[in-house]
Amino acid sequence: MKSIIVLLLICTINIQSQEIKSLELGSDLPLGEIKMVDISEKEISMDDSKGKNGLLVMFSCNTCPWVIKNQSRMVSISEYATKNKVGVIIINSNETQRDDVDSFEEMKKYSKNQKYKWSYVIDEKSKIANSFGATKTPEIFLFNSDGKLIYKGAIDDNPGDVKSVKREHLKIAIDEMVKDKDVTVKESRSMGCSIKRAS
Repeated sequence: MKSIIVLLLICTINIQSQEIKSLELGSDLPLGEIKMVDISEKEISMDDSKGKNGLLVMFSCNTCPWVIKNQSRMVSISEYATKNKVGVIIINSNETQRDDVDSFEEMKKYSKNQKYKWSYVIDEKSKIANSFGATKTPEIFLFNSDGKLIYKGAIDDNPGDVKSVKREHLKIAIDEMVKDKDVTVKESRSMGCSIKRAS
């Protein structure tokens, strides 16, 4: 009986993911002006977070096992983006867990533990995630200096095992973008927990 319930839950998550249309490559940054509460207790928008060479948007949270698998990679690529004058903003869209593991206080603790140097903000009612069509944590969207989406998906080709990574998709995309080259791999499959939207 338990296995049937688990399968039903997985199917429901997959159906919900299929119903949400992901932002198309080449699209403009949506809702860039919307202010969100950051762990610094200031209000920050994606527009505020842009760097000279673009913006890296990462949908994440505090406790998803896939986020935990990618923690060191998220910090490392954020540092790399910053070094290359690409702004970084990390967005928590788990609306149904605001009184629990994804509360503002837990976000503060998590970011301190991970030594975040970037904005980590609350996406109220998951409106930013909805505008992106983001369905998972972690999930990546990279925009160039013109605010156009040039890469989306995962950090690399093996989200489940850092030791088996053969291609660092996001790092290469940043390199190509900064050098004004066409991004060779524009999309990859992100693996993660479903974003906990309010019903």
